[in-house]
Formats: sequence, C-alpha cells, structure tokens
Amino acid sequence: MATLLGTAAIVVGSVGSAMAQEGELVMINWLGGAQGEMMTKLQESFEAKYPGVTVRNVVPQAGGDARGGIRGLLMGGEQADLLINTWPAFRAELIEAGLILPLDESYDSNNWGDQLGESWRALSRVNGENYGVTYTFGDRSGIWYRTDTMEKAGITPPTTYEDFIGGFSALNDAGITPISVPAKVWAHAEWFESLLLRTAGADYMTRLASGDASWTDDEVKVALQTWQEMLTANCCDDGNTMLALDWDISVDAALKTGDAAYVLMGMWLNTRAKQEYGDTPGEDFNIFQFPAFGLGHDDESMVDAKEFNVLSSVENREAADAFISYMLTADAAEIMAQYGLASPSTDVDPSIYDPVIQRSVSEVTSANKLQFVLGDLLPGDLGSEYRVAMQRFLQDPSDETIEAITAQLAAVANGVY
Repeated sequence: MATLLGTAAIVVGSVGSAMAQEGELVMINWLGGAQGEMMTKLQESFEAKYPGVTVRNVVPQAGGDARGGIRGLLMGGEQADLLINTWPAFRAELIEAGLILPLDESYDSNNWGDQLGESWRALSRVNGENYGVTYTFGDRSGIWYRTDTMEKAGITPPTTYEDFIGGFSALNDAGITPISVPAKVWAHAEWFESLLLRTAGADYMTRLASGDASWTDDEVKVALQTWQEMLTANCCDDGNTMLALDWDISVDAALKTGDAAYVLMGMWLNTRAKQEYGDTPGEDFNIFQFPAFGLGHDDESMVDAKEFNVLSSVENREAADAFISYMLTADAAEIMAQYGLASPSTDVDPSIYDPVIQRSVSEVTSANKLQFVLGDLLPGDLGSEYRVAMQRFLQDPSDETIEAITAQLAAVANGVY
C-alpha cells in the first residue's frame, strides 16, 4: 500500500530508554471539545497517581479528519510515545510504515488481556500481532433524537424501516427536518453504511472493505437505492445544504435546537449533549437502534472504538504502558462515564453508566455480529474517493449517479487492493 507515510519511518527516532514511570509522556492527542476535556481529566488523574510523570500533548493541525495532521507530525519527525487512534485502516498504514510497535509483550506483562478479553484484543490484531489497546467503544447503529422533538411531531421512535420512513411526513408537517445529514467531510457516509448493514449484512461489508467484493455489486446498489427512496420521501435538506453541514452543526440541529429529528453518529454525541448542552441522557435525548428491515441482518450492529498505539519513536515506554494500564481501571472508567462514554474493561461496574450508555453497551454486547465503521476500514485513497462519491450521490441521487459512482469506486478499489 503506497501512502504518504511510506518514507516517514526514516525520520522517526528509535526506541529510547527511560526511568520506570518517571519523566515526560508525550501523546499525540487530536480530541477536541468535551472529549478533549475528558482526556485532560484522565491525564490529570494519571499524573496524580504517578507524580513522577508529566503528560505533554502534541496536537495535530487538521480540519475534519485528523489523520492528515497526524501524518504531518510523524513525517516531520515529531517524537511521541502514544497515539490516540480510531481508524483501523490508519493503523495498517502506520504498521506498514514501521511507525507503531506490536504490544503482545506488554499485554502479557501488564495483564491487559485479563481486563479486556479476547474479543477486544482481536479488534486490534493484525497478522497475528496486536498493535492497539481499546479504551472506549460505542454503538454506531444508534440513531439520536430529542424526546420533545418526537412529542412535537406526535410520533414514537420507530422500530421498522416502514415506520421510520412513514414518520417523515409528520416531522415535515411539524416543521422538523427528519434527518440532518452533515456531508461536508465524512459523516454523511454513516447512513449508507447503516443501510448496507441492514440490507446486505456484516459479512458482506467485511468482504467489501477487504477488496473481496465489488462496489458494483447489487448489494451496494440496493443500499444506495434505499437511501434514494429516503431522499425522495423528503428525509433531508437539499444536497447543497447537506454538503455545507459539518457534523457538529447537524448534531446541534437534532440534539440542541430540535430543528431536525434524527442524527446518526458515534457515542461522543452523548458527551456533547451532557457536557455542552447540559441535557440529561434518557430524559432530554436518547437513541434507538437503526430500524429493522426483516432481511436477516437486524441483529447486527456497527461499532467504533478508540485505542492507544505505542509509537516507534517512544522514549518513555514504561510511562506509556502505565498510562494504558490506568485507562483500563475503574477510576478511569468513572471519569469516562461522567462524559458519556463506555469502557471495555471488565473492572467496570455497568451501574455507573447513564441510560444512553447502557443502551449502547447492551446493543453491542447482544449483537449477533459486529461490523466496524466501513469508512474507517478503507485504505486512504479509496476512503477519500468513497466520501466524495457519497457527496456526489447526495447532490444528484439518480440511478445514473449510482451507476457512475459505483463504477468509479470499483476502479479505485482495483488499483488499491
């Protein structure tokens, strides 16, 4: 896989030595808003437990997708010990470039496997070696809504696709846009992926992500045709408006002002609504699982996760391992729960979670199959083309556009895999 990181390894320093749990711990930290505040609290709690360690954050400069800024830092020779990562395809890119280290020895010596279990360890395993430690996860098949918005339109959270699309007219009549789709950068792809999961299933999505299925397959076209049906039913703003919306604007429309009914995104919305709006989970806002289609895939869920990678430029490996160990403790989970996020650690008592987190955890743990976010699995060039293709579809959701964008995605995929 040819990437911008392909030559970066030559400018990154080798592993250095450090005193155990002392000195500076450098973290590439791109989290912002309430999530950024949460990480600051976690770092302060860690420093209180390990007073010999000081955490310093290196913040990549990038808008929208942070990977560009992270690439710039690493290619520029920035020394850091830990990286916060949420993209499996990016992890593969970093491995190929020799920029992150395998963690199997640390897993064993720190007993991380006792707290995470095999399923979480497998999530970050590549070619038989582990390269990441998951510290939070969420249900990406959950659709977010305000309770008073639903009451205003006189509808209840739908469970079937027929009820879902049938409620659009009542929402529109109440002056509420049914779905706010932020298509400026990346978040618009959430709807296609969720439709693909319900109509084609997780196994097919895995094959598509790995290059073993084609973007010209009927499964892809059926998902786009279903989205086409939703657009025809006045689900959303016009195409140009959607392309002008970034994720936070759409989230505010659905969960703050009530101008829109639904938004589809990750569990950090719980953090935003709790910390920035001052709303109460389960009362002011909630989630429901993506509607059922009756095609055999309704018990499958899409998930995301954030992990820590240890960079090959690490100079304080002992402190890096200590911080990862701390993130799997009940104390760290307590802080994350206050910000509306869940920990995968078995040391956590689920009663600390609010109703929305509990619903999210329940959906993930009870799902028959789990599928990681498709866009985060795609190699760089294909991932970029994928998001542009979905933007083209939203501007002109015609049969001709479906044929054109699927053919283009297949062509790019053929050159990538």
